[in-house]
Amino acid sequence: MIDRRTAIATLSAAVGLPRQLLASYVPPGSEMRPALLKHFSDEDTEGTFVAFNPLTKLTVSSDEARSQRMLLPASTFKIANSLIALETGVVSDPDKDIFKWDGKHYAIEAWNKDHTLRTAIAASAVPVYQEIARRIGPERMQKYVDAFDYGNRNIGGGIDHFWLTGDLRISAAQQVVFAEKVRSRNLPLSKRTILLTHSIMPATKVGEATIRAKTGLVGIDERHVVEKGNVAVGWLVGWVEKGDAQTAFALNLDVREPRHSASRMTIAQRCLADIGAI
Repeated sequence: MIDRRTAIATLSAAVGLPRQLLASYVPPGSEMRPALLKHFSDEDTEGTFVAFNPLTKLTVSSDEARSQRMLLPASTFKIANSLIALETGVVSDPDKDIFKWDGKHYAIEAWNKDHTLRTAIAASAVPVYQEIARRIGPERMQKYVDAFDYGNRNIGGGIDHFWLTGDLRISAAQQVVFAEKVRSRNLPLSKRTILLTHSIMPATKVGEATIRAKTGLVGIDERHVVEKGNVAVGWLVGWVEKGDAQTAFALNLDVREPRHSASRMTIAQRCLADIGAI
């Protein structure tokens, strides 16, 4: 008799989906829509888009190969870092606990001031989240990264650098699984922790829909101009809410020019519109 674990592994190999996705939503529907890749080429870049509809249990991907490419999460890890900070009490109140500016001058002006958790995630303030990670510490950080089944679960490379330049890796398909767990409160955390994290997620209104998503840039500092010859990778990870309908999604793309940072939201909106999520 084939047990559930063997069945999941066999099905994963057959359809090319991560085991985490299959384990969370068995049996999920999966649909490749290569036409979505046009939205990337329209912006003179390349990338991948993955979305999951919890009502239909349908996962839509623009491609198979890149959607499973393992990358540093960069600042998209601020979602997980915020959850862990609130759950452990490192941050008790996202609007009242103050993280003092360390006095160093950063090229991103928004980092050169005191922050709360809410303002830090809005500014994507790396120094604040590095301090949060140091206060959480390696033992607790590993515990929650394991509990979240987050990417390859490897926090090697320094407690305040593992998601930026260290050993943590995650694919777009895995990012969608995590985003759906956050959206649906399907994590071993208190309801308060998850709802507070929902409330601080950067939000963008698009008609009747609200996109709650976090950006990230791998390979260069956030919002810096890409140096000649260098290609960064930009992330956008979260979910969209439209009435009672909600869809988790993840996108990454090559940032060859500064304008491609803005392309993340542009492409996400076009892809989400194509699949009927907004």
